[in-house]
Amino acid sequence: MKAIGIILAGGNNNKMRELSQKRAIAAMPIAGSYRAIDFALSNMSNSHIQKVAVLTQYNAKSLNEHLNSSKWWNFGRKQGGLYTFTPSITADNGFWYRGTADSIWQNISFLKNSHEPYVIIAPGDGVYKLDFNDVLDYHISKKADITIVTKCLEDGEDASRFGVVKTAEDNRVIDFEEKPVQTKDRTVSAGIYVIRRRLLIELIERCAEEERHDIVNDILIRYKNVKKIYAYEMNTFWRSISSVESYYETNMQFLNSEVRNYFFKQLPPVYSKVDDLPPAKYNPGSQVKNSLVSSGSIINGTVENSILFKKAYIGNNCVIKNSIILNNVYIGDNTYIENCIVESRDTIRANSNYVGEPGKPMIVTERGNRYNI
Repeated sequence: MKAIGIILAGGNNNKMRELSQKRAIAAMPIAGSYRAIDFALSNMSNSHIQKVAVLTQYNAKSLNEHLNSSKWWNFGRKQGGLYTFTPSITADNGFWYRGTADSIWQNISFLKNSHEPYVIIAPGDGVYKLDFNDVLDYHISKKADITIVTKCLEDGEDASRFGVVKTAEDNRVIDFEEKPVQTKDRTVSAGIYVIRRRLLIELIERCAEEERHDIVNDILIRYKNVKKIYAYEMNTFWRSISSVESYYETNMQFLNSEVRNYFFKQLPPVYSKVDDLPPAKYNPGSQVKNSLVSSGSIINGTVENSILFKKAYIGNNCVIKNSIILNNVYIGDNTYIENCIVESRDTIRANSNYVGEPGKPMIVTERGNRYNI
């Protein structure tokens, strides 16, 4: 493909609350066996982008471990490959990444040493499938300077969490408002951009000279009336896990058979790092209804409308409803959990009871539960 890829995976998000204290947002577990960044990496691999850079920063330990081998996404090759860039102190720079534009500026050599004419920029927290070849063809046909991938939200979804995009009849962007307090518009930016490599270098260098650090505010919004910026509307499944509620809802979407079929059975596939674990074990007396149970799990109790990630243990007479149990969780006997997200490597004492509100899941963490009586 005539493009290189950049995945922005370095930011922190306070709306994820306790869930972001152990890991980067891009490393959040999704659908039992994946990490959030797997979707962006798989889309780039399936689009035949051979050279991809992942820019990490905040709480990046587990994310970097997940990316320690490029073979899972088929980036292990002589030409191109998967690159992970973290902030580094140099004689000329003593800053962490101060924004999305600054993260690219600190790794500008990646752009300058590449030869592909275009760059695909994507976030690490999106759950979707997209052929970037289609977006690039659209970008070229429009003779655009920048193309933004957009999504029209369904009624009831909160558009204020995103950048709201307004377009003319020919899909040229005429206004872009980042995270408005209130809006009636439903078309939002998916955080995916296509731009010519040389133009991106020019704009990033200009941002650095002027002490500007953000792609949205200092490039897209600032140049919306100067550069030809077009919108490419995505009409397939797309979710962003930018809050606890959206993370919970995104995972629960995978209990829908149509969503599972789209991601698990339809080509192109979604790739992830593979762990060598035994299949899930259902002991006598266990009951599982409409749930995803990952490898390495052992079930003794009742699980309904829930997602259990790898190596979860559910004790005797336990009831798990409408909940997400993250990796390597031990739940003691006679425990009742409903509308909750149980943090990874947690141990829930026997005879415990945790119930969250519908649509507002309770986060159960090791820090608050293992040692306190």
